[in-house]
Amino acid sequence: MASLFSAEYRYVWMIVLAAMLFFPVRQMMWVMSVRRAIRKGGEDNVNEAEKERLKKRASFTSALLCFLFSLFYTGVLFQS
Repeated sequence: MASLFSAEYRYVWMIVLAAMLFFPVRQMMWVMSVRRAIRKGGEDNVNEAEKERLKKRASFTSALLCFLFSLFYTGVLFQS
């Protein structure tokens, strides 16, 4: 069990951390972008298609952000 926390498994921990962070970060980014779109264009201009487009955009951005954060975090954590 102790070997699970060694530098050999740093990429496993990177994937686990990125997956755990992805869903809350995506939701937060999506909510912020929908609120911003409503504030800029009014609630009438933000329909379901626009919300889906914003969700895809938030998914891509949060996946990239979580991947990079977990890569650097595990790199610092498992420095040898």
